[in-house]
Amino acid sequence: MHHGSKNFDVTAPRSRFYQGGFGRIFADLDPWAPEGVPDHQLEEHFLKFASEEMVEFPGKKPEEIIISDSTADAGNPNSPLNSAMPSGYVYFGQFIDHDLTLDVTPLSDAELDPNRLHNFRTPRLDLDCLYGMGPDAQPHLYQHDSTTGAFTGKLLVTPITGPDLGTLAGKLFDLQRNSEGKALIGDPRNDENSIVAQIHLAFTLAHNKLVDIAFSKAPAGKPISATEAFNQARKTLRWLYQWIVWNDFLMRIADKGVHNAALARKKQADGRHIWKPGYDDVYSWKNQPFMPLEFSVAAYRFGHSMVRNAYQTNVRKPPAGVGVFFPIFNKNHSSDLISGKPLDVRRVLQWDWFFQMKSSVQNFPQRARKIDTKLSNALMFLSEDPQSPADPTKVLNVLAARNLTRGVRMKLPSGPDVARHLGVPVVALNAKEPETLWYYILKEAEQTGGNHLGDVGSIIVCATFAGILKGDPLSWFNQQPLWSPNDDPLLKDQSFNEDGGNKGNPQWGFPAIIRMSGLPFDGSLFFVPQPAPPQPVTA
Repeated sequence: MHHGSKNFDVTAPRSRFYQGGFGRIFADLDPWAPEGVPDHQLEEHFLKFASEEMVEFPGKKPEEIIISDSTADAGNPNSPLNSAMPSGYVYFGQFIDHDLTLDVTPLSDAELDPNRLHNFRTPRLDLDCLYGMGPDAQPHLYQHDSTTGAFTGKLLVTPITGPDLGTLAGKLFDLQRNSEGKALIGDPRNDENSIVAQIHLAFTLAHNKLVDIAFSKAPAGKPISATEAFNQARKTLRWLYQWIVWNDFLMRIADKGVHNAALARKKQADGRHIWKPGYDDVYSWKNQPFMPLEFSVAAYRFGHSMVRNAYQTNVRKPPAGVGVFFPIFNKNHSSDLISGKPLDVRRVLQWDWFFQMKSSVQNFPQRARKIDTKLSNALMFLSEDPQSPADPTKVLNVLAARNLTRGVRMKLPSGPDVARHLGVPVVALNAKEPETLWYYILKEAEQTGGNHLGDVGSIIVCATFAGILKGDPLSWFNQQPLWSPNDDPLLKDQSFNEDGGNKGNPQWGFPAIIRMSGLPFDGSLFFVPQPAPPQPVTA
């Protein structure tokens, strides 16, 4: 899980006339820095604060917590540390982030040209992390007929192999990988941990299913080409993805009133319907959407506080099973959920343990941690420092310290200043607490109970997503404002939406992607048939 290098000196211009990959939405507010702390002591200052004040269980190693992390606590929304949100949405949020942003500008170049911090990922919800540059530019991502070499319209996946598959042989899949185990996908960051990797896999298989449906729905006597099937499937999956982001993911993480106000469909006098952003005074753009630093460096990093130390993966025991927890990070990269290697049975996700589905039972799905100022101990023991991996005295290994430092180095305004600028109530901080925008947004959410963002966090996040969706000329918000998955030619009359309305799930939420993909969502596939008991011998 790579969260950037130690060098935080990348900047973005403060001018409101600038239009580029990254920009600012509160450019007129003064940057905040801790009083009396020189720049060269920032890392040490924030490392001390993060280690003492921003960890769930101070002084404990993650493995000590995993041992005591009971099954009941993992799935209990009433636990003091848990939110009501299924834990899978944390990693879906990471997938969305990778679809929106990618900066591969060398830091040395950014320092030479501080007016250019380039976003190589289009700031659109268009699944370019899945499709890459398309089948012509990146044919290695796509499936071709083994005999003719012709493009089939599908993305490549590979079956999972291994000696412990048993009855699962031929039923489980992984991302396609090279000889070193690295995933060959549109965005290699989606292989940082196996939860995000399997979300990427779910979208890959969902696309392939839609290609099959496109072929099957072609009019009799008028077969369509593989390219036509590909284009139909890509359009449907992109629009469904946008629907899920807005109507499922954001509905869960943002204040309901802010979410409703951020983007609303308005009927015009001539009868047309147009989607209108409600916070275009907060996030507005001239020629094309840009990625606000206040979003990418602060507000959208709320998910870091929702990560658990470990997760149960599936019911197959051994090697997994109920009560068997796999750490999200581990300094030895053993028995953990770090990816970059072929998937095996113990790390294959049973999806009703991560999202609310009709088959979810007892203490499942596992819950995300609350959005608050405490991060799991695992995020203090990362392996980002090449000389001292998992050493909690090194700033690169302590995610909270890095986030705090980055906010100051990026010259972001304080949280209280942003709240006053937006005209919302200011959350009180004590003398020890930093006013960095990221920390303030966590504190604000903590004050509301930790199940969703507060005013400042909700406005920044919803305004940015609304602006991006309206700024994409190919989004369904612009192309077909009345579009619904129920009316889509490839989705209607399908059974993918069986979990809609189930215990808070909206119609066409993320579980529809899982059902469409055909990945195992309940325990039935994982059970190992037991041999029949011997029958008594009769004379």
